[in-house]
Amino acid sequence: MRRLIVAIDGPAGAGKSTVARHLAAHFGLLNLETGAMYRAFALKALAEKVDPADASGLERLSASTHIELEPTPSGNRVMLDGADVTGSIRDVEVTQAASQVSVHPAIRAWMVGLQQQMGSHGGVVMEGRDIGTVVFPDADLKFFLDASPEARSQRRYEQAGADTSGVTQTVISKELRERDERDRNRAESPLRPASDAIVIDSTRMDLEEVLSHIESLVAEKLGTTAPQAAPGAP
Repeated sequence: MRRLIVAIDGPAGAGKSTVARHLAAHFGLLNLETGAMYRAFALKALAEKVDPADASGLERLSASTHIELEPTPSGNRVMLDGADVTGSIRDVEVTQAASQVSVHPAIRAWMVGLQQQMGSHGGVVMEGRDIGTVVFPDADLKFFLDASPEARSQRRYEQAGADTSGVTQTVISKELRERDERDRNRAESPLRPASDAIVIDSTRMDLEEVLSHIESLVAEKLGTTAPQAAPGAP
């Protein structure tokens, strides 16, 4: 039988990646980071000087692009055409480009196919913006994490710490709102909760409260708190 599939959707800065990493470690699931996949492709587009707004150019580029996620004890390694780009895909420029390339229907269709292939056997937790609605509409558990723009920008600013290089919270807030606008209003797979998703607004919750709540729901679904083995899981 197919193993458990957990889908986590939500806007930027809502804590999806943190929750997904925690669930994967606690329950022995594979953590499939869709955002990392889009960032890897955006990194290649920037390196190849393909405009993130050039739909046809991006589609041609995708035909010669190979992206893999390799689980390790410290998290996934992101492989782009055989090269480890894990440390390169978190730059602000790459993050912004990832949001831009993700609006193109052909790129989303290509990515969805990759993601469905990676998670086809289950035993995974997958986070993104359309996992419960498009990638795995039959996921066993669907969560939609949200928080106010102010709370999300504050968290992003605190996470960045010394790496902000003079970037203020105001700048981060502006970029986050612009990304929200693109994600929620794109023609293909706009950001929205699945009809059967459990919506969690963490504006007034701390991380431990969010993790504890979601962990209990996954454990209830499994009927146990013991890890669920998955092939290749760290």
